[in-house]
Amino acid sequence: MTQQVPSTEPELTGVRNFRDVGGLPTVDGRRVAQGRLFRSGHLAHATGEDAVFLSSLGLHTIFDFRNAADQKLEGPDVDLPGVRNVNLPLTDPADGAEFWKMVRDGDLDQLRALLSDDRAAGRMIRSYRTIIRHRTAEHSQVLHALAEDSVPALMHCAAGKDRAGLSIAVTLLAVGVERDAIMADYLESAAAHRRYKVHRSSTSASAYSPEVMELLNPLFDARAEYLEAAFETIEENWGDVDAYLEQGLKVTPEIRERLRERLLD
Repeated sequence: MTQQVPSTEPELTGVRNFRDVGGLPTVDGRRVAQGRLFRSGHLAHATGEDAVFLSSLGLHTIFDFRNAADQKLEGPDVDLPGVRNVNLPLTDPADGAEFWKMVRDGDLDQLRALLSDDRAAGRMIRSYRTIIRHRTAEHSQVLHALAEDSVPALMHCAAGKDRAGLSIAVTLLAVGVERDAIMADYLESAAAHRRYKVHRSSTSASAYSPEVMELLNPLFDARAEYLEAAFETIEENWGDVDAYLEQGLKVTPEIRERLRERLLD
């Protein structure tokens, strides 16, 4: 599998899963330029030092894919002067509200009924497929914005792995990054230091017992089968990536070339 070019990552205190996707190779021998496209979890808990670092990146636009429920839970992003913030929810605010309430509040028997026997992973796969099929307008808006004037850009959701992960993957497909490299970058979100902290209403030991955490794990993990489901959905619905981009996202070859000019070395 293709590996990303090694880089030194900043030590951010209140922002998880941050990284520059620069260095990823394209199928025609080019690479994503450093300092053009970043990804992370939400910025709501960024410290003052984190904000200074983020401001140093020269960002033009931050794409926040969280919905209203996410923002109510975590809070708004830290304000970075001179940076445009674009909120494009990739899930409806009501989608899964009862489900996530159960994740936070449910007892062990309820979680077993909801998540055991691969039901949690199945939910993640369905979510990835749904976003690819039904959020074409949002992904089209992102790619058109990047082609016009929005670079350098940071994309994030809550954990920075699912909605942001898909949006990064779609962007990388559009500029011709190797599929294995896209997968390798996505799977970095599974690293322990990158993972979103599980929210449970109770602070008791039983609320975070090994069995509870095992049941919840698929929801907070980055797994190849999730992103593969997204790739399969593209092929099942549009035939191939080129058709998906042009027909599904209204991204013409000319726009793709402008994306390559802005994002690649």
